Amino acid sequence: MGYSGGMNPPESRPDALLREIEALAARRAFEEAESKALAFTQALPRRAEGWQLLGRLRQQRNDLPGAREAVQRGLDVAPSDKGLRLIGAELSIQSGSIAEGLVRLRALEPDAQNDGRVLQHIAQMFTRLNQHLDAERCYRRAVETAPANTQYVYNLATSVIALGKMGEAEALLDEVIARAPHDYDAYYNRATLRRQTDTNNHIPELEQMLSRPLRNPMGEVQLGFALAKELEDLGEHTRAFAALKRGADARKKMLSYRVEDDERAMAEIASVFDEATLARIRLGARNPRPIFIVGLPRSGTTLVDRILSSHSQVESLGEVSDFASALMRAAPRAKDKFDLIRESVSVDFAVVGRAYCESTAAVAGGIARAIDKTPINFLYLGLIALALPEASIIHVRRGAMDVCYAMYKTLFRMAYPFSYDLSDLARYYLAYRELMAHWRKALPDRFLEIDYEDLVANQERVTRRLVAHCGLDWEDACLAFEKNERPSLTASAAQVRQKIYGSSVGLWRAYGGELEPLARMLGTTDVDIE
Repeated sequence: MGYSGGMNPPESRPDALLREIEALAARRAFEEAESKALAFTQALPRRAEGWQLLGRLRQQRNDLPGAREAVQRGLDVAPSDKGLRLIGAELSIQSGSIAEGLVRLRALEPDAQNDGRVLQHIAQMFTRLNQHLDAERCYRRAVETAPANTQYVYNLATSVIALGKMGEAEALLDEVIARAPHDYDAYYNRATLRRQTDTNNHIPELEQMLSRPLRNPMGEVQLGFALAKELEDLGEHTRAFAALKRGADARKKMLSYRVEDDERAMAEIASVFDEATLARIRLGARNPRPIFIVGLPRSGTTLVDRILSSHSQVESLGEVSDFASALMRAAPRAKDKFDLIRESVSVDFAVVGRAYCESTAAVAGGIARAIDKTPINFLYLGLIALALPEASIIHVRRGAMDVCYAMYKTLFRMAYPFSYDLSDLARYYLAYRELMAHWRKALPDRFLEIDYEDLVANQERVTRRLVAHCGLDWEDACLAFEKNERPSLTASAAQVRQKIYGSSVGLWRAYGGELEPLARMLGTTDVDIE
């Protein structure tokens, strides 16, 4: 029984109470957990663990000021506590104070050189901020502290993938699989690193794994996607699609996703940000630095990002959530995404624009232009146009069947839950297409649209359009994007280091029969599926 009514005070059994609070938090009983954590800190103010728990609990319910207060009070009595310092860095980043968060992380790193667990957390935050060299350094040191820890080795592999060290990444993932054969995610990551060949692939191993009982349901997903990728590389399209469908169906069963909610949300966005509203609202922050690249996932946004970030005056932020975070801080009363859509039209757009620019400035450094290549920002084009009227916006389009199949065969893990079902994909695509048609009409000449197929076929002409649209002087480096050494941690991290190629254009036709339900749903509209 928990502490209540003055019996069994915290100081009489502190460790047991800490475990009880953690158990309450695990059951999402946050209010009761926070009440007990507060009582713990009042009774034992010099125990850093109590302040850590209180800070975490407040962070989980998005009470950032309260969380920062708890962390600061803990640091007042335990200034060297690594856990408190870690939470403090997280809260700075979560609050949009990226520069402060980076200072905190870099100050903590030297004191965590023998603490692999803390180094892992520091590296994860560096990764979120696109600081991949910093992340790699921390992951390497963590592996040195515990060479047998396969999770540390796996995380190092993902870090070196971002840096283009595919050979090392494959060797690290081989090591993970040898030591922990039930780490199924390692098989999928390994499959994506290169094009498999008849003489160098893992297909028998993957098929054998899938024929056995698996330790967790995600194993069927990860192994299925890995096998599909390797079979497709070898041109075994029928077998590849069977493996892919097995993995996608298994993933779909784990989700509570309803495509109707996204269809409704996109329709609501178009209704709230109509032509009249966009024409009359006063514009926001004046800052020409941002470049937004939007579109569906797997539409070619990463390719455009690599082309533009090859320019000496352009830095890539990668896929970040800074704009959505700035909006949510400006509309803190929103209870759900539909509430947020309705409230977003009444926010102070200049505040949102400035908050976005401030949060990304620390990552972009002193470079003149900074790319945000978060595809899903197509949802926010009205807000972006209002909050950042001088930002450059590029919309990347791709043929309906190719882009839907490309999404279907990619394991996004937590993102894009519509991508594991052909019906959901078709409905989401049509809703996206309708929203983009609205933005085209409501924001005339506000963004540049390019087609992936046109870029592949006419690289220099389209690249010159991209560079000119961003107001940049021409640099030949933009035509040699495969030499761009900047990190990339996207689903196409391996492909972006190759020269431009057209082999994926029309690839869906290899699966014409299997994708017939998708073609049929899209074909009932005016979408050109050919």
